[in-house]
Amino acid sequence: MRTPPEALRPRSHDAVVRLVEKGVDIPNPLTLDVGPEVDVERISGRDVTLYPGCRIYGAGTVVSAGARLGAEAPVTLDDCRLGPGVRLAGGSFKGSVFLEGAAMGPSAQVREACLLEEEANGAHAVGLKHTVLLSFVTLGSLVNFCDCLMAGGTSRRDHSEVGSSYVHFNFTPDGDKTTPSLFGDVPRGVMLDRPPIFLGGQGGAVGPVRVGFGTVVAAGSILRRDVLADGRLVVCPSHRGLEREHVPRVYADLGRVVANNVVYLANLVALEEWYRHVRRPFFAAQELGDLVYEGAVDVLARAKAERVRRLAAMAAKVEPADAARRALRERAAAVGALFGEDPPAEGRQAFLAAFAAARAAEGDACRTFTQTIQGLPGETVALGVAWLQRVVDALCAQAADLLQPLSLPPARRRP
Repeated sequence: MRTPPEALRPRSHDAVVRLVEKGVDIPNPLTLDVGPEVDVERISGRDVTLYPGCRIYGAGTVVSAGARLGAEAPVTLDDCRLGPGVRLAGGSFKGSVFLEGAAMGPSAQVREACLLEEEANGAHAVGLKHTVLLSFVTLGSLVNFCDCLMAGGTSRRDHSEVGSSYVHFNFTPDGDKTTPSLFGDVPRGVMLDRPPIFLGGQGGAVGPVRVGFGTVVAAGSILRRDVLADGRLVVCPSHRGLEREHVPRVYADLGRVVANNVVYLANLVALEEWYRHVRRPFFAAQELGDLVYEGAVDVLARAKAERVRRLAAMAAKVEPADAARRALRERAAAVGALFGEDPPAEGRQAFLAAFAAARAAEGDACRTFTQTIQGLPGETVALGVAWLQRVVDALCAQAADLLQPLSLPPARRRP
């Protein structure tokens, strides 16, 4: 019995035909797999190339103009939203958002809730999950950089850099992931005028740590402490040899760990505010931009939910040996709830008015988002930093009040 011709037709046939009709360049259509849930209207027909071996899944997937997928190896794209000109050379990408000009090399694994802003990029074999990279941040090869937010730099020639073979250690022997690390910060980082951070290759950071702008961590160093001041050179010594009894769940540095989680959450809220009140109109000017914006805000919401969940899980394991630890166990849920409320608005309108005036004075509606931000007058930048820093400071202060008598280190960096 002969197999009927329609039984041999690939399941993606109709979707591929529609994409070709829209103008998508598909050099070998028979190698493309498009899930039945994918809305091809969310894939631009302008200068998009889907190379052989691509797999596109997820009802939320968006592919904007100029995207290139799979130029060096097959790409699996699942529920991701890509802005204009994104380049994903090869690997798997799930539940994440890439803004204009972002790029990843082959063998990448970008898992849930990552946000890569304009021209942020990585070389080959980079692993990310719950990672936020602000504009221009660059990752070398063979990098594992999960549960981090990194800022710094002013362009692709002057960018924060993570050297090859770098690891962010984000899982503790006690099974905790209350380990998010903040390299730079949101209030100053979003202005795209800060000196870059350099994390030398063959090194790592044991989360949660915070690192100031302009800091250089020497190659081969394993960073285990905060470097709150800006512009530091850090060379970390190796551990001395040691063998002793391991006592689990001691949480000797509990105040710092909790404080760094709270500061990280507050910075995520500040970034949400930046997207909602400043960035949104720039997305609206792009084809499919509203959908990319929705994805970015959703990533930030999921990032907050992950951090709140991890903090609550650790708090539940802390032995209530004293008043400070009892406070954490009893009030962790209340602390987490702070980051779902409307943040303080003080200073927001003053910045937005100055921002609008600066854009009107410039008179060039065609400027990109990064060009617009980097063209702001110094006094306008200062207003924006002050507004977002108030958001961070207010949330950290509220959390500290709830967690008394657990003494949390201050949220602000030393100048």
